[in-house]
Amino acid sequence: MKKLIGTAIAAATLMVGTEAAATNYTLWIHGRNGGTTKAGNYDDFSYWGPASTAAGVNKKAVNWNGKERVGGQNERIRNALDCFCTGNNWCYVAAHSAGDLQIGYALALYGTSARYKKNATPNASGVCGNSDGTTQTGWNIKWVNVASGAGGGSELADIGEWAMNEPLVSDLVTTTARAMYDHNATRNVWFYMFAGAKGTLYSGVLPGQDDEAVAYHSTGGVSGSSGSSQCNPGDWFCGGTLTTGTSKTSDGRAKWSFHSVSLRDDGEAFNHYANGNWGGIVAKVREDVVKYAY
Repeated sequence: MKKLIGTAIAAATLMVGTEAAATNYTLWIHGRNGGTTKAGNYDDFSYWGPASTAAGVNKKAVNWNGKERVGGQNERIRNALDCFCTGNNWCYVAAHSAGDLQIGYALALYGTSARYKKNATPNASGVCGNSDGTTQTGWNIKWVNVASGAGGGSELADIGEWAMNEPLVSDLVTTTARAMYDHNATRNVWFYMFAGAKGTLYSGVLPGQDDEAVAYHSTGGVSGSSGSSQCNPGDWFCGGTLTTGTSKTSDGRAKWSFHSVSLRDDGEAFNHYANGNWGGIVAKVREDVVKYAY
């Protein structure tokens, strides 16, 4: 319901006033990778899949060096938000894995800052020019869809399973990710969480249900200073059941504010990986974006 209302408001915005045309954009923020995407190039969808695939109105790939630390790369995300989500323009945001940390970090630490309204015409570095020299507070974001969000970190980073020469891995340690910023401070922007559960390889390391890279406690937006064991209904030997929507888990753990589970993978059908073809849990986010981001 909230997503329908937000989309309707965005559509209505397009119809109000004639001084300047309003445009909606869909921003796709990727997660950890080998630093191979072209940072600042909003047309490079190589992380996700074919650029010709429908993925929301006026889609833009928000590329950053996916092996460097969040704080050092967050300027790339803020540049995109400034470019396409200020002035009369509005954005829908889709994020995957560590992209959850990037958009959460931007909103929590910079969401009340003064932003120059931009002209949505980026230069080669992904920076747009000022439209009229005026500023606004934060960005115009309708909602955020999160595929396998790593806002709560991953136990694979805790044990050094990933290459430790990648600075980003230190940010993905569960206690570090959860202390990096106030995850409740979304500036009233809803985060809709899509949690995959087709995980087998690391079932002994990742607590509860997982998608082979991130566990439900993170992909479901469950709060706390560290991870917890969350599963699908009926699963044994779990600390709790991840609930859909905004309600607490069955063992009483609250979700972060403005976080709602849109998809819990009860059928254990979706893993973590896009595989260069909009695959895994990313497929479900893309379907939702195509339906609601217009």
